[in-house]
Amino acid sequence: MTREEKKDMRRNRQQQAVQSKANKETQYFWSCVDSRHSPRKKLRENDLFGVQSKNSGIDFDKYDSIKVECSDKSIKPLDTFEEILPHIGEDLMRSISRMGYQKPTPIQKYALPCGFGSNDLMCSAQTGSGKTASFLVPTISSLLQSSYDGMEVDMESRGVYPTVVILAPTRELASQIDVEARKLCYYTPLKPVCIYGGVPAPSQLKELASSMGGKIILTATPGRLNDFLQRGIIFLSKVTHLILDEADRMLDMGFEPQVRQIVQKRDMPPPNSRTTFMFSATFPSEIQKLAKDFLRSGYVWIAVGRVGSTTDTITQRLLLASSDRSKKLSLLEDQLKSVDGRTLVFVRMKRTASQVKKKLKRDFGIEACEIHGDRSQSQRESALDSFRKGNTLVLIATNVAARGLDIPEVTHVINFDLPVAKADFDEYVHRIGRTGRAGHRGLATSFYVPGFDPKQGNGTIAPDLLKLLHDGKQEIPDWFLALPEVPSKSFGRPNNNGAQRQTDHRANASKGGTRGGRGNARGGRGRGRGSSSSNRGRGAPKRHSEDPPNAPPASRMRT
Repeated sequence: MTREEKKDMRRNRQQQAVQSKANKETQYFWSCVDSRHSPRKKLRENDLFGVQSKNSGIDFDKYDSIKVECSDKSIKPLDTFEEILPHIGEDLMRSISRMGYQKPTPIQKYALPCGFGSNDLMCSAQTGSGKTASFLVPTISSLLQSSYDGMEVDMESRGVYPTVVILAPTRELASQIDVEARKLCYYTPLKPVCIYGGVPAPSQLKELASSMGGKIILTATPGRLNDFLQRGIIFLSKVTHLILDEADRMLDMGFEPQVRQIVQKRDMPPPNSRTTFMFSATFPSEIQKLAKDFLRSGYVWIAVGRVGSTTDTITQRLLLASSDRSKKLSLLEDQLKSVDGRTLVFVRMKRTASQVKKKLKRDFGIEACEIHGDRSQSQRESALDSFRKGNTLVLIATNVAARGLDIPEVTHVINFDLPVAKADFDEYVHRIGRTGRAGHRGLATSFYVPGFDPKQGNGTIAPDLLKLLHDGKQEIPDWFLALPEVPSKSFGRPNNNGAQRQTDHRANASKGGTRGGRGNARGGRGRGRGSSSSNRGRGAPKRHSEDPPNAPPASRMRT
């Protein structure tokens, strides 16, 4: 037998094993359907809601000043949640109050009334802006008012027919959305269910079976949903609401073919027969095409702040770092001990996360937990739970946690490894967006390694980093301005009291000299908060002729 024949034999055995496993899981699902006698267990109220107020500590003076653009000028923004009571009823309002929502966030002020009007919606909002409630509240309200109860079709077809499908790029984000849905649906008959890959299917199949016979809100990652669709377990013909959260992230992760398979090539109703919400942090051409294909032509576009911007509730600072790992760890120790509260540390590689965690414990006595792709789902959930509850104050993560996760009250974000490729600069924005969320103030510290080393040097992102710091009126350290990779272009630069002055960065840096070393690196800390680039551009930009109808203007898009 040749080597190729042996490979083919192994491949066939693997495929047979996978198919056998899938068949057994499908049989298990149908056995759960046939034997179900009681509804699924409901979490206890205090366990689900907890005691923490969602709005505690929010700086509403800063938060309310954030610029919001809405393509539908007839939308009247909300001032209080009490204004939506006629739309949502007492049960849903009870959940909103129980969750601690006191005042609508900027995205909620516009997205909620827009959603109640059954408009299709494309939104850009800063991370942690309250966008999950922006699409869940009007969706749940619509289901509660609908006469369709989901009972008849489930019993006739012996399949799961969700009324709402929410697509998310990662299992962590899907789980987070599902938790919020369960809270909002707690006093209603609606049934939120969550499915995602990376874990055994039987527990999710059992959950689906126990949820049949009612209106189901299904949150899913594209891969697992496609799997269950192919097995004939889930059908989409009764979907009335489709929501895509972190749509740009789904495209970045290569999910576009699966998303299109779900939306366009299955039995999901066409755009004119459903309501569709799409949320994306950036708007490259691929996202514009998705919007054109998935949303009705008259959709409403809402942008909170400038597309792709950071928030003025975050103070950003740069520290000069060495590529030497031990020196970087000493710098990390200093930062962890100088700032109280939860700290999220981002590293580039999975093995770095494990190494940093071990060395923090061994060399400095600092407890930390880790989350990355090599950790099992239970390990990741355990780490996040410990960090959220404050049992562990340091979480070390790769980019798996950089987008979409709701981790409340992160005081400090540290970029132990900044992105090394220009194409990955958006990750910097998403990482620091883990702090300063929902109007809270936050601090983001980044260890900058000069030069263009392909594995550690941050020189390729220097121009973008300079522009972001300048636009956000952040303090820019002189040692950074003196680096050869930093453009010499003149910018208005904030002084210590936040006022603008015109100066040539290179000339200014040469006066102060090039300063290095750990001690001097600390001198580059940003002291003034200033105002964010998210408040720039008061007038709506002119549309480009190539913009599709209702699309965000191309001049405001990150490509």
